[in-house]
Amino acid sequence: MTLARTVRLSRDDNVVVAVDAIAQGSGAAGLTARERVPRGHKMAVAPIRDGEPVRKFGQVIGFASRPIAPGDWVHEHNVTLHDFARDYRFAEDARNDEVLPVELRATFEGYVRANGRTGTRNYIGILTSVNCSASAARFIAREVERSGILADYPEIDGVVAFVHGTGCGLAAQGEGFDVLRRTQWGYATHANLGAALMVGLGCEVFQIDRMKDEYGLVEGDHFQTMTIQATGGTRKTVAEGVERIKAMLPVAARARRETRPASEITLALQCGGSDGYSGITANPALGAAADLLVKHGGTAILSETPEIYGAEHLLTRRAVNRAVGERLVERIKWWEAYTARNGGEMNNNPSPGNKAGGLTTILEKSLGAAAKGGTTTLRAVYEYAEPVTEKGFVFMDTPGYDPVGATGQVAGGANVMCFTTGRGSAFGCKPTPSIKLATNSQVYASMIDDMDINCGDVLDGVTIAAKGEEIFRRVLGVASGARTKSEELGYGEAEFVPWQIGAVM
Repeated sequence: MTLARTVRLSRDDNVVVAVDAIAQGSGAAGLTARERVPRGHKMAVAPIRDGEPVRKFGQVIGFASRPIAPGDWVHEHNVTLHDFARDYRFAEDARNDEVLPVELRATFEGYVRANGRTGTRNYIGILTSVNCSASAARFIAREVERSGILADYPEIDGVVAFVHGTGCGLAAQGEGFDVLRRTQWGYATHANLGAALMVGLGCEVFQIDRMKDEYGLVEGDHFQTMTIQATGGTRKTVAEGVERIKAMLPVAARARRETRPASEITLALQCGGSDGYSGITANPALGAAADLLVKHGGTAILSETPEIYGAEHLLTRRAVNRAVGERLVERIKWWEAYTARNGGEMNNNPSPGNKAGGLTTILEKSLGAAAKGGTTTLRAVYEYAEPVTEKGFVFMDTPGYDPVGATGQVAGGANVMCFTTGRGSAFGCKPTPSIKLATNSQVYASMIDDMDINCGDVLDGVTIAAKGEEIFRRVLGVASGARTKSEELGYGEAEFVPWQIGAVM
Protein backbone atom coordinates (compact mmCIF):
# COMPACT_ATOMS: atom_id res chain seq x y z
CA MET A 1 0.00 0.00 0.00
CA THR A 2 1.28 3.49 -0.88
CA LEU A 3 1.90 5.58 2.20
CA ALA A 4 0.11 8.93 2.38
CA ARG A 5 2.48 11.82 1.77
CA THR A 6 3.07 14.40 4.48
CA VAL A 7 5.13 17.58 4.82
CA ARG A 8 6.96 18.75 7.94
CA LEU A 9 7.72 22.44 7.43
CA SER A 10 10.21 22.89 10.29
CA ARG A 11 12.12 20.54 12.54
CA ASP A 12 10.56 22.44 15.46
CA ASP A 13 7.03 21.50 14.34
CA ASN A 14 4.98 18.99 16.30
CA VAL A 15 2.56 18.50 13.39
CA VAL A 16 2.86 17.50 9.74
CA VAL A 17 0.55 18.47 6.88
CA ALA A 18 -1.23 15.68 5.02
CA VAL A 19 -0.51 16.03 1.30
CA ASP A 20 -2.90 13.11 0.73
CA ALA A 21 -5.81 12.09 2.92
CA ILE A 22 -4.64 9.73 5.67
CA ALA A 23 -6.97 6.84 6.52
CA GLN A 24 -7.41 5.79 10.14
CA GLY A 25 -4.97 3.00 10.97
CA SER A 26 -2.75 3.68 7.97
CA GLY A 27 0.89 4.71 8.07
CA ALA A 28 2.14 8.23 7.55
CA ALA A 29 5.19 10.17 8.75
CA GLY A 30 6.46 7.04 10.45
CA LEU A 31 3.32 6.79 12.59
CA THR A 32 -0.02 5.02 12.56
CA ALA A 33 -2.89 7.47 12.17
CA ARG A 34 -5.25 7.23 15.15
CA GLU A 35 -8.07 8.78 13.09
CA ARG A 36 -8.73 9.99 9.56
CA VAL A 37 -6.83 13.14 8.57
CA PRO A 38 -8.25 14.97 5.51
CA ARG A 39 -5.80 16.22 2.88
CA GLY A 40 -4.38 19.62 3.73
CA HIS A 41 -5.01 19.05 7.44
CA LYS A 42 -2.54 18.39 10.25
CA MET A 43 -1.50 15.27 12.13
CA ALA A 44 0.45 15.31 15.39
CA VAL A 45 3.91 13.73 15.30
CA ALA A 46 4.74 14.30 18.96
CA PRO A 47 2.74 14.34 22.22
CA ILE A 48 1.24 17.78 22.91
CA ARG A 49 0.02 18.30 26.46
CA ASP A 50 -3.09 20.30 27.31
CA GLY A 51 -2.19 24.01 27.00
CA GLU A 52 1.08 23.43 25.15
CA PRO A 53 1.76 25.24 21.84
CA VAL A 54 0.95 23.63 18.52
CA ARG A 55 3.76 24.49 16.09
CA LYS A 56 3.75 24.74 12.30
CA PHE A 57 6.22 26.73 10.14
CA GLY A 58 8.37 26.66 13.30
CA GLN A 59 5.88 29.09 14.87
CA VAL A 60 3.00 28.89 17.37
CA ILE A 61 -0.34 28.48 15.58
CA GLY A 62 -2.44 27.70 18.68
CA PHE A 63 -2.58 25.73 21.91
CA ALA A 64 -3.82 22.24 22.66
CA SER A 65 -7.24 22.38 24.31
CA ARG A 66 -6.79 18.76 25.46
CA PRO A 67 -3.96 16.21 25.30
CA ILE A 68 -3.00 15.32 21.72
CA ALA A 69 -1.23 12.05 20.94
CA PRO A 70 1.03 11.28 17.96
CA GLY A 71 -1.16 10.22 15.05
CA ASP A 72 -4.10 12.40 16.12
CA TRP A 73 -5.86 14.71 13.70
CA VAL A 74 -5.10 18.27 14.86
CA HIS A 75 -7.82 20.81 14.18
CA GLU A 76 -10.34 23.08 15.91
CA HIS A 77 -11.73 20.22 18.05
CA ASN A 78 -8.45 20.04 19.99
CA VAL A 79 -6.78 23.42 19.34
CA THR A 80 -7.66 26.77 20.88
CA LEU A 81 -6.27 30.26 20.63
CA HIS A 82 -5.42 32.89 23.21
CA ASP A 83 -3.20 35.93 23.40
CA PHE A 84 0.52 35.42 23.75
CA ALA A 85 3.45 37.79 23.56
CA ARG A 86 5.21 38.33 20.24
CA ASP A 87 8.75 39.66 20.21
CA TYR A 88 8.70 42.72 17.97
CA ARG A 89 12.39 42.88 17.20
CA PHE A 90 13.12 45.47 14.54
CA ALA A 91 15.32 45.47 11.44
CA GLU A 92 17.63 42.68 12.62
CA ASP A 93 17.10 40.72 9.38
CA ALA A 94 17.20 43.76 7.06
CA ARG A 95 19.71 43.44 4.27
CA ASN A 96 20.90 45.18 1.16
CA ASP A 97 18.80 43.34 -1.42
CA GLU A 98 20.46 42.67 -4.75
CA VAL A 99 18.97 44.86 -7.49
CA LEU A 100 20.13 44.29 -11.04
CA PRO A 101 21.43 47.20 -13.11
CA VAL A 102 18.93 48.55 -15.63
CA GLU A 103 20.60 46.88 -18.60
CA LEU A 104 20.20 43.42 -17.01
CA ARG A 105 16.58 43.76 -15.93
CA ALA A 106 13.76 41.82 -17.55
CA THR A 107 11.40 43.87 -19.72
CA PHE A 108 7.76 43.98 -20.71
CA GLU A 109 5.63 45.95 -23.16
CA GLY A 110 3.64 48.68 -21.41
CA TYR A 111 1.98 52.06 -21.88
CA VAL A 112 4.08 55.03 -20.79
CA ARG A 113 1.89 57.77 -19.32
CA ALA A 114 2.51 61.51 -19.22
CA ASN A 115 3.46 61.34 -15.53
CA GLY A 116 6.17 58.78 -16.29
CA ARG A 117 4.39 55.77 -14.84
CA THR A 118 3.74 52.66 -16.93
CA GLY A 119 0.39 50.98 -17.46
CA THR A 120 -0.26 47.35 -18.33
CA ARG A 121 -3.79 48.00 -19.63
CA ASN A 122 -5.53 50.89 -21.42
CA TYR A 123 -9.06 51.27 -20.07
CA ILE A 124 -11.33 54.29 -19.91
CA GLY A 125 -12.80 54.55 -16.43
CA ILE A 126 -16.07 56.11 -15.32
CA LEU A 127 -15.71 56.99 -11.64
CA THR A 128 -18.50 57.99 -9.29
CA SER A 129 -18.21 60.40 -6.40
CA VAL A 130 -21.31 58.97 -4.72
CA ASN A 131 -23.66 55.99 -4.92
CA CYS A 132 -26.36 58.34 -6.25
CA SER A 133 -24.48 58.58 -9.57
CA ALA A 134 -23.71 54.86 -9.83
CA SER A 135 -26.61 54.02 -12.13
CA ALA A 136 -25.85 56.94 -14.44
CA ALA A 137 -22.23 55.77 -14.72
CA ARG A 138 -23.37 52.24 -15.58
CA PHE A 139 -25.84 53.62 -18.15
CA ILE A 140 -23.05 55.59 -19.84
CA ALA A 141 -20.76 52.55 -20.03
CA ARG A 142 -23.60 50.40 -21.36
CA GLU A 143 -24.52 52.91 -24.07
CA VAL A 144 -20.92 53.17 -25.24
CA GLU A 145 -20.69 49.38 -25.46
CA ARG A 146 -24.01 49.14 -27.33
CA SER A 147 -22.88 51.71 -29.89
CA GLY A 148 -20.19 49.37 -31.20
CA ILE A 149 -17.68 52.22 -31.37
CA LEU A 150 -15.13 50.34 -29.25
CA ALA A 151 -14.48 48.04 -32.22
CA ASP A 152 -12.80 50.99 -33.93
CA TYR A 153 -10.27 51.32 -31.10
CA PRO A 154 -8.44 48.02 -30.53
CA GLU A 155 -5.93 49.76 -28.26
CA ILE A 156 -8.73 50.42 -25.73
CA ASP A 157 -9.37 47.49 -23.36
CA GLY A 158 -12.86 48.69 -22.52
CA VAL A 159 -14.95 51.26 -20.68
CA VAL A 160 -15.44 50.40 -17.00
CA ALA A 161 -17.87 51.96 -14.52
CA PHE A 162 -16.27 51.95 -11.04
CA VAL A 163 -19.27 52.40 -8.76
CA HIS A 164 -19.53 52.14 -4.98
CA GLY A 165 -21.98 52.46 -2.09
CA THR A 166 -20.75 55.55 -0.30
CA GLY A 167 -19.79 59.21 -0.94
CA CYS A 168 -22.50 60.71 1.26
CA GLY A 169 -23.83 59.99 4.74
CA LEU A 170 -20.27 60.26 6.06
CA ALA A 171 -18.28 62.92 7.85
CA ALA A 172 -16.58 65.45 5.58
CA GLN A 173 -13.29 64.88 7.38
CA GLY A 174 -11.54 62.06 9.16
CA GLU A 175 -10.47 58.49 8.34
CA GLY A 176 -13.49 57.50 6.27
CA PHE A 177 -13.37 60.56 4.03
CA ASP A 178 -9.59 60.36 3.62
CA VAL A 179 -9.76 56.70 2.55
CA LEU A 180 -12.41 57.43 -0.08
CA ARG A 181 -10.52 60.45 -1.37
CA ARG A 182 -7.26 58.50 -1.73
CA THR A 183 -9.08 55.65 -3.45
CA GLN A 184 -10.82 57.91 -5.96
CA TRP A 185 -7.65 59.84 -6.71
CA GLY A 186 -5.67 56.63 -7.11
CA TYR A 187 -8.10 55.28 -9.69
CA ALA A 188 -8.57 58.60 -11.50
CA THR A 189 -4.82 58.82 -12.09
CA HIS A 190 -4.06 55.11 -12.43
CA ALA A 191 -1.55 54.14 -15.09
CA ASN A 192 -3.92 51.44 -16.42
CA LEU A 193 -6.49 54.10 -17.37
CA GLY A 194 -5.95 55.97 -20.61
CA ALA A 195 -8.68 58.43 -19.61
CA ALA A 196 -11.27 58.91 -16.86
CA LEU A 197 -14.65 60.58 -16.44
CA MET A 198 -15.95 61.25 -12.91
CA VAL A 199 -19.71 61.53 -12.47
CA GLY A 200 -21.35 62.93 -9.34
CA LEU A 201 -24.82 63.90 -8.22
CA GLY A 202 -23.86 67.40 -7.08
CA CYS A 203 -24.98 67.75 -3.46
CA GLU A 204 -23.04 64.88 -1.87
CA VAL A 205 -20.49 65.13 0.93
CA PHE A 206 -17.69 63.93 -1.35
CA GLN A 207 -17.44 66.97 -3.60
CA ILE A 208 -15.57 66.48 -6.87
CA ASP A 209 -14.27 70.06 -6.94
CA ARG A 210 -12.79 69.63 -3.46
CA MET A 211 -10.90 66.53 -4.57
CA LYS A 212 -9.63 68.31 -7.68
CA ASP A 213 -8.40 71.23 -5.59
CA GLU A 214 -6.71 69.06 -2.96
CA TYR A 215 -4.87 66.94 -5.51
CA GLY A 216 -4.34 69.56 -8.18
CA LEU A 217 -6.27 67.61 -10.80
CA VAL A 218 -6.80 69.59 -13.99
CA GLU A 219 -9.48 68.66 -16.47
CA GLY A 220 -8.47 67.99 -20.06
CA ASP A 221 -8.53 65.29 -22.74
CA HIS A 222 -7.70 62.54 -20.23
CA PHE A 223 -9.76 63.59 -17.20
CA GLN A 224 -13.19 65.25 -17.00
CA THR A 225 -15.99 65.60 -14.45
CA MET A 226 -19.73 66.27 -14.44
CA THR A 227 -22.71 66.12 -12.08
CA ILE A 228 -26.26 64.99 -12.71
CA GLN A 229 -27.76 68.09 -11.10
CA ALA A 230 -25.68 70.57 -13.11
CA THR A 231 -26.19 68.68 -16.36
CA GLY A 232 -29.95 68.53 -15.97
CA GLY A 233 -30.92 65.03 -14.90
CA THR A 234 -30.21 61.43 -15.74
CA ARG A 235 -31.01 61.33 -19.47
CA LYS A 236 -28.99 64.44 -20.23
CA THR A 237 -26.13 63.17 -18.07
CA VAL A 238 -26.03 59.85 -19.89
CA ALA A 239 -26.14 61.53 -23.31
CA GLU A 240 -23.43 64.02 -22.33
CA GLY A 241 -21.34 61.28 -20.72
CA VAL A 242 -21.48 59.14 -23.86
CA GLU A 243 -20.30 62.07 -25.98
CA ARG A 244 -17.44 62.78 -23.60
CA ILE A 245 -16.32 59.15 -23.68
CA LYS A 246 -16.49 59.13 -27.47
CA ALA A 247 -14.23 62.18 -27.50
CA MET A 248 -11.80 60.47 -25.14
CA LEU A 249 -11.52 57.29 -27.20
CA PRO A 250 -9.20 58.59 -29.96
CA VAL A 251 -7.06 60.37 -27.36
CA ALA A 252 -6.59 57.24 -25.22
CA ALA A 253 -6.13 55.08 -28.33
CA ARG A 254 -2.98 56.96 -29.28
CA ALA A 255 -1.12 55.00 -26.59
CA ARG A 256 1.10 52.22 -27.87
CA ARG A 257 2.97 49.56 -25.96
CA GLU A 258 6.72 50.03 -25.72
CA THR A 259 9.53 48.16 -24.02
CA ARG A 260 9.84 48.97 -20.33
CA PRO A 261 12.00 47.53 -17.52
CA ALA A 262 10.41 45.23 -14.94
CA SER A 263 11.11 47.93 -12.38
CA GLU A 264 7.95 49.61 -13.68
CA ILE A 265 5.79 46.75 -12.39
CA THR A 266 3.99 47.20 -9.08
CA LEU A 267 2.63 43.79 -8.12
CA ALA A 268 -0.28 43.36 -5.70
CA LEU A 269 -0.04 40.17 -3.64
CA GLN A 270 -3.45 38.75 -2.70
CA CYS A 271 -4.92 35.50 -1.41
CA GLY A 272 -8.46 34.28 -0.87
CA GLY A 273 -10.11 31.00 -0.04
CA SER A 274 -6.90 29.76 1.59
CA ASP A 275 -6.36 26.14 2.55
CA GLY A 276 -3.77 23.96 4.24
CA TYR A 277 -1.63 23.97 1.11
CA SER A 278 -1.52 27.77 0.72
CA GLY A 279 1.49 28.25 2.98
CA ILE A 280 3.32 25.32 1.35
CA THR A 281 2.82 25.85 -2.39
CA ALA A 282 1.29 28.98 -3.93
CA ASN A 283 2.12 31.54 -1.25
CA PRO A 284 5.85 30.77 -0.93
CA ALA A 285 6.06 30.41 -4.73
CA LEU A 286 4.51 33.85 -5.11
CA GLY A 287 6.99 35.06 -2.49
CA ALA A 288 9.82 33.73 -4.67
CA ALA A 289 8.34 35.62 -7.65
CA ALA A 290 8.12 38.77 -5.51
CA ASP A 291 11.80 38.36 -4.61
CA LEU A 292 12.64 38.13 -8.33
CA LEU A 293 10.62 41.26 -9.07
CA VAL A 294 12.47 43.13 -6.32
CA LYS A 295 15.76 41.91 -7.79
CA HIS A 296 14.69 43.42 -11.12
CA GLY A 297 13.92 46.74 -9.45
CA GLY A 298 10.14 46.38 -9.14
CA THR A 299 7.67 46.67 -6.27
CA ALA A 300 5.59 44.02 -4.48
CA ILE A 301 2.74 45.01 -2.13
CA LEU A 302 1.71 42.65 0.67
CA SER A 303 -1.58 43.60 2.35
CA GLU A 304 -4.55 42.18 4.32
CA THR A 305 -3.49 43.22 7.83
CA PRO A 306 -5.91 40.85 9.67
CA GLU A 307 -4.33 37.99 7.73
CA ILE A 308 -0.76 38.72 8.80
CA TYR A 309 -1.89 39.04 12.43
CA GLY A 310 0.30 36.69 14.43
CA ALA A 311 3.03 36.79 11.78
CA GLU A 312 3.76 40.51 11.93
CA HIS A 313 6.73 39.92 14.26
CA LEU A 314 8.46 38.14 11.36
CA LEU A 315 7.95 41.18 9.15
CA THR A 316 9.22 43.69 11.73
CA ARG A 317 12.53 41.83 11.72
CA ARG A 318 12.77 42.46 7.97
CA ALA A 319 11.97 46.18 8.24
CA VAL A 320 14.60 48.45 6.73
CA ASN A 321 14.69 50.40 10.01
CA ARG A 322 12.92 50.61 13.35
CA ALA A 323 10.53 53.34 12.16
CA VAL A 324 9.12 51.12 9.39
CA GLY A 325 8.74 48.19 11.79
CA GLU A 326 6.98 50.34 14.36
CA ARG A 327 4.64 51.66 11.69
CA LEU A 328 3.53 48.08 11.00
CA VAL A 329 2.95 47.42 14.72
CA GLU A 330 1.01 50.69 14.89
CA ARG A 331 -1.35 49.43 12.17
CA ILE A 332 -1.80 46.14 14.09
CA LYS A 333 -2.75 48.06 17.22
CA TRP A 334 -5.14 50.23 15.17
CA TRP A 335 -6.86 47.04 14.03
CA GLU A 336 -7.13 45.71 17.57
CA ALA A 337 -8.88 48.94 18.59
CA TYR A 338 -10.99 49.01 15.40
CA THR A 339 -12.32 45.48 15.86
CA ALA A 340 -12.90 46.04 19.59
CA ARG A 341 -15.03 49.15 19.07
CA ASN A 342 -17.08 47.26 16.48
CA GLY A 343 -17.68 44.27 18.74
CA GLY A 344 -15.17 41.98 17.04
CA GLU A 345 -11.72 40.65 17.78
CA MET A 346 -8.51 39.93 15.92
CA ASN A 347 -8.16 36.44 17.38
CA ASN A 348 -10.90 35.13 15.12
CA ASN A 349 -11.03 31.73 13.50
CA PRO A 350 -10.65 31.33 9.74
CA SER A 351 -13.76 31.11 7.55
CA PRO A 352 -15.69 27.84 7.15
CA GLY A 353 -13.97 27.28 3.80
CA ASN A 354 -10.55 27.87 5.33
CA LYS A 355 -11.34 25.37 8.09
CA ALA A 356 -12.54 22.76 5.60
CA GLY A 357 -9.26 23.26 3.76
CA GLY A 358 -7.22 22.55 6.89
CA LEU A 359 -6.60 25.94 8.49
CA THR A 360 -7.38 25.92 12.21
CA THR A 361 -6.50 29.38 13.55
CA ILE A 362 -5.87 32.90 12.28
CA LEU A 363 -2.22 32.48 13.32
CA GLU A 364 -1.82 29.50 11.02
CA LYS A 365 -3.56 31.34 8.20
CA SER A 366 -1.41 34.45 8.74
CA LEU A 367 1.89 32.58 8.74
CA GLY A 368 0.97 31.05 5.40
CA ALA A 369 -0.33 34.33 3.99
CA ALA A 370 2.81 36.25 4.94
CA ALA A 371 4.83 33.87 2.76
CA LYS A 372 3.54 35.81 -0.27
CA GLY A 373 5.91 38.58 0.78
CA GLY A 374 9.03 36.56 0.05
CA THR A 375 12.26 37.21 1.91
CA THR A 376 13.49 40.69 0.99
CA THR A 377 13.68 43.77 3.20
CA LEU A 378 10.42 45.54 4.12
CA ARG A 379 10.97 49.04 2.73
CA ALA A 380 7.78 50.90 3.67
CA VAL A 381 4.35 50.58 5.30
CA TYR A 382 1.43 52.46 3.72
CA GLU A 383 -2.08 53.22 4.83
CA TYR A 384 -5.00 52.13 2.66
CA ALA A 385 -4.86 53.48 -0.92
CA GLU A 386 -1.80 55.63 -0.26
CA PRO A 387 0.35 56.10 -3.38
CA VAL A 388 3.12 53.50 -3.32
CA THR A 389 6.34 55.30 -4.23
CA GLU A 390 9.00 53.05 -2.67
CA LYS A 391 10.62 50.34 -4.76
CA GLY A 392 11.05 46.85 -3.35
CA PHE A 393 8.88 44.92 -0.89
CA VAL A 394 6.29 47.05 0.91
CA PHE A 395 3.16 46.59 3.02
CA MET A 396 -0.21 48.30 2.69
CA ASP A 397 -2.77 48.26 5.50
CA THR A 398 -6.03 46.82 4.15
CA PRO A 399 -8.83 44.54 5.34
CA GLY A 400 -8.56 40.85 4.53
CA TYR A 401 -11.78 40.97 2.50
CA ASP A 402 -10.41 40.51 -1.01
CA PRO A 403 -12.34 43.11 -3.04
CA VAL A 404 -11.67 45.82 -0.45
CA GLY A 405 -8.02 44.87 -0.01
CA ALA A 406 -7.40 44.68 -3.75
CA THR A 407 -9.12 48.03 -4.36
CA GLY A 408 -6.67 49.67 -1.94
CA GLN A 409 -3.67 48.07 -3.64
CA VAL A 410 -4.82 49.16 -7.09
CA ALA A 411 -5.53 52.69 -5.84
CA GLY A 412 -1.96 52.68 -4.52
CA GLY A 413 -0.68 51.99 -8.03
CA ALA A 414 -0.56 48.21 -8.51
CA ASN A 415 -0.62 47.53 -12.26
CA VAL A 416 -0.57 43.69 -11.98
CA MET A 417 -2.01 41.38 -9.32
CA CYS A 418 -1.31 37.77 -8.32
CA PHE A 419 -4.07 36.05 -6.34
CA THR A 420 -3.53 32.68 -4.66
CA THR A 421 -6.44 30.42 -3.74
CA GLY A 422 -6.87 26.95 -2.32
CA ARG A 423 -10.65 26.68 -2.17
CA GLY A 424 -11.23 28.35 -5.53
CA SER A 425 -11.95 32.10 -5.33
CA ALA A 426 -13.59 33.69 -8.37
CA PHE A 427 -12.09 37.14 -8.73
CA GLY A 428 -10.90 39.82 -11.13
CA CYS A 429 -9.82 43.40 -10.60
CA LYS A 430 -10.19 45.91 -13.44
CA PRO A 431 -8.26 47.93 -14.47
CA THR A 432 -5.49 45.70 -13.07
CA PRO A 433 -5.19 42.15 -14.47
CA SER A 434 -5.38 39.42 -11.83
CA ILE A 435 -3.39 36.19 -12.22
CA LYS A 436 -5.00 33.32 -10.28
CA LEU A 437 -2.68 30.77 -8.63
CA ALA A 438 -4.19 27.47 -7.44
CA THR A 439 -2.55 25.99 -4.34
CA ASN A 440 -3.47 22.42 -5.29
CA SER A 441 -3.96 20.44 -8.47
CA GLN A 442 -7.54 19.45 -7.65
CA VAL A 443 -8.79 23.05 -7.58
CA TYR A 444 -6.74 23.89 -10.67
CA ALA A 445 -8.35 21.02 -12.59
CA SER A 446 -11.90 21.60 -11.36
CA MET A 447 -11.80 25.39 -11.92
CA ILE A 448 -9.57 25.44 -14.99
CA ASP A 449 -11.55 28.32 -16.54
CA ASP A 450 -10.63 30.52 -13.54
CA MET A 451 -7.09 29.40 -12.69
CA ASP A 452 -3.99 30.65 -14.53
CA ILE A 453 -1.21 28.71 -12.80
CA ASN A 454 -1.17 25.40 -10.92
CA CYS A 455 1.10 25.50 -7.86
CA GLY A 456 -0.05 22.07 -6.73
CA ASP A 457 2.85 20.50 -8.60
CA VAL A 458 5.11 21.80 -5.81
CA LEU A 459 3.72 18.86 -3.83
CA ASP A 460 4.97 16.58 -6.62
CA GLY A 461 8.53 17.87 -6.54
CA VAL A 462 8.61 21.15 -8.46
CA THR A 463 10.80 23.52 -6.47
CA ILE A 464 9.56 26.80 -5.00
CA ALA A 465 12.30 28.57 -6.95
CA ALA A 466 11.18 27.06 -10.27
CA LYS A 467 7.54 27.88 -9.60
CA GLY A 468 8.50 31.42 -8.58
CA GLU A 469 10.32 31.84 -11.90
CA GLU A 470 7.22 30.58 -13.75
CA ILE A 471 5.03 33.10 -11.92
CA PHE A 472 7.48 35.94 -12.58
CA ARG A 473 7.53 35.16 -16.31
CA ARG A 474 3.73 35.04 -16.37
CA VAL A 475 3.61 38.45 -14.66
CA LEU A 476 5.81 39.87 -17.42
CA GLY A 477 3.60 38.28 -20.08
CA VAL A 478 0.38 39.59 -18.56
CA ALA A 479 1.94 43.04 -18.09
CA SER A 480 2.66 42.94 -21.83
CA GLY A 481 -0.98 42.26 -22.68
CA ALA A 482 -1.58 38.53 -22.31
CA ARG A 483 -5.09 38.01 -21.00
CA THR A 484 -5.78 36.32 -17.67
CA LYS A 485 -8.61 33.86 -17.09
CA SER A 486 -10.55 36.41 -15.03
CA GLU A 487 -10.25 38.95 -17.86
CA GLU A 488 -11.55 36.40 -20.36
CA LEU A 489 -14.54 35.79 -18.06
CA GLY A 490 -15.21 39.52 -17.71
CA TYR A 491 -14.52 39.89 -13.98
CA GLY A 492 -13.45 43.17 -12.46
CA GLU A 493 -16.15 45.85 -12.30
CA ALA A 494 -18.16 44.61 -9.31
CA GLU A 495 -14.92 44.03 -7.39
CA PHE A 496 -14.26 47.77 -6.98
CA VAL A 497 -15.10 48.12 -3.27
CA PRO A 498 -13.56 51.06 -1.37
CA TRP A 499 -13.10 50.50 2.37
CA GLN A 500 -15.86 52.14 4.40
CA ILE A 501 -14.62 53.25 7.83
CA GLY A 502 -16.68 55.08 10.41
CA ALA A 503 -20.33 55.87 10.96
CA VAL A 504 -22.89 55.93 8.17
CA MET A 505 -25.08 58.93 8.96
